[in-house]
Amino acid sequence: MTQSAREGIDISRILDAPRGLVFEAWTTPEHFAAWYGGDAEVPLDRVSMDVRPGGTWSLVIVVPGTEMPFHGVYREVVAPERLVFTLKDATAPDDIEGEIVTVTFTDRGDRTTEMVFQQRGGHLTAEQYAAAEDGWEAFFDALVNRLARI
Repeated sequence: MTQSAREGIDISRILDAPRGLVFEAWTTPEHFAAWYGGDAEVPLDRVSMDVRPGGTWSLVIVVPGTEMPFHGVYREVVAPERLVFTLKDATAPDDIEGEIVTVTFTDRGDRTTEMVFQQRGGHLTAEQYAAAEDGWEAFFDALVNRLARI
């Protein structure tokens, strides 16, 4: 019996914030830098976001002794409902588009939002997807903390 390969990441969170604010946290450099990377530093001057279809984004996570750059292209921007963008890090080959991230934001009423996150692409091993999922969970914990302060 063979075990099927992991195809990506699926995470859902109910956030205690209105949908517009959650979307803003994903699309405004000051907010994005505050939570992307979890507890690691993301210097605001190392964040670039052109949030429109075809626009690019990039940032650098700084941890002691190393920097981890990430970048991609926005494919779809439907405020405040949905974002689709590519995601690559410094180890990704130049000739691939990268992983595809889709995030949907659903207004649940009572100033809460359901955020559904999906990452696909097939460019990572099962172990890399598992590690990336742990990273995103830490990022989303930081997002919860950020939303509580804005």
